[in-house]
Amino acid sequence: MKVGSLKSGRDGRLVVVSHDLAWCADATHIAPTLQAALDNWFYVAPQLQLLATDLAHEVIPMMRFHERSAAAPLPRAYQWADGSAYVNHVALVRQARGAEMPESFWTDPLMYQGASDEMLAARDPIPLADESWGCDLEAEVVVVTGDVPRGVTPEQAREHILLIGLVNDVSLRNLIPAELAKGFGFLQSKPASALSPVFVTPDELGPRWQGGKLHGELKVDHNGQPFGRADAGEDMTFDFGTLIAHLAKTRNLGAGTIVGSGTVSNRGEDGGPGKPIVRGGRGYSCLAEVRTVETILDGQAVTPFLKHGDTVRIWMDDEHGHPIFGTIEQTVVPA
Repeated sequence: MKVGSLKSGRDGRLVVVSHDLAWCADATHIAPTLQAALDNWFYVAPQLQLLATDLAHEVIPMMRFHERSAAAPLPRAYQWADGSAYVNHVALVRQARGAEMPESFWTDPLMYQGASDEMLAARDPIPLADESWGCDLEAEVVVVTGDVPRGVTPEQAREHILLIGLVNDVSLRNLIPAELAKGFGFLQSKPASALSPVFVTPDELGPRWQGGKLHGELKVDHNGQPFGRADAGEDMTFDFGTLIAHLAKTRNLGAGTIVGSGTVSNRGEDGGPGKPIVRGGRGYSCLAEVRTVETILDGQAVTPFLKHGDTVRIWMDDEHGHPIFGTIEQTVVPA
């Protein structure tokens, strides 16, 4: 089942979306918003599934689903926590700046609490007030949980994953060092992120969803050129069950919590830094990583961060070449 939100008020209007993303059916008679559905998921989900079946058989009123007019599935969320499940990415970034990586990073996930009062729609622009802030894209996988009790195990946590999607977790790289130097984490350096047009239930993904990981090529284009083709299921040190259990170690999680994977990152075939697509590699899911590789290999980074007018495109195709979650497609604009 695929679900989304049309723009309406602060929290959108819930719709069920067809498998090919061409059509949708109003679901507000079941739950007015996706958050309302998540609050009572095990009662609401079977009704939404029946609606999805009726939509597939074209026996109910339906309307075209336009990704450009859709809101984020959760236009605002109670919680957005982003992990760093691809430790290869962390290792590269630290290597580039000559920082030693603690061994614990391979066993204890990194995670920060992001802002979730505004989640951008997939086609909303990226507002950037100052190009010197170093605006970067970050292509990631996200999951949405139901209510998660404090102290769950990773195996138990996987059972609380209700929906899966994608995110462009925008970062302002040049603001990060000063914030981290304060020892209190990200704030100004993490503006609003953009969610994929739809979220999908785990059963919709079939064999792509295994062991709390989404398998498949996460595609990223930068200014119309292929930039990243990393496999989201490879080199993922911590699965989503582990990330959720880490977050819930000392507190309960409310339904509608969004948990991110961190930047998807693959090692090179030789075990070292990955190569750009033009050199036969899988490319990258953020600009910071290619700049890191440039620094490691050539002594300095030459790829610039995002500028006004630059475009970003993020999606994942199914076996027939059709986007599973729709497409995040954004342009950087002056704030």
